[in-house]
Amino acid sequence: SAMPGGSGVIGLDSDLFFDELNKIRILEPEASQKTQDLKDQCKDFVDNIQKFKSIADSFLIIVDTLAKDVEKEKMKAIGVRNLIKSMSMERVSKTQQMRALIVEKQMEFERLKIQHDSLTKIESEQNDFIDQFSMTK
Repeated sequence: SAMPGGSGVIGLDSDLFFDELNKIRILEPEASQKTQDLKDQCKDFVDNIQKFKSIADSFLIIVDTLAKDVEKEKMKAIGVRNLIKSMSMERVSKTQQMRALIVEKQMEFERLKIQHDSLTKIESEQNDFIDQFSMTK
């Protein structure tokens, strides 16, 4: 229900309008309603942006926590890998030491075997000598 201004009733040059509650308005009721709708949509938009920001912040915290956990696990894995590598190198070193010891013991065995053979030969020669000496008497 628009009432054109300058109609003499109110005495103003601009248009005045009455809303559904019969309050005087400067804007047309349709423009006023669209303005209110736009204001409500803007408020909803701002609320949704706030919710989105809150969700994004939570997501970033979760991603950051996961990144830290991944980094910790990566460091653990590197530590375990280095330990295994160290143990493997230690095992190789031990194996080399054992092989060297085996070679050393084999050489000692050969030396003792030669010494034993030599002593056995000397003993046999001495026994022969004793036997010959005993027979000559």
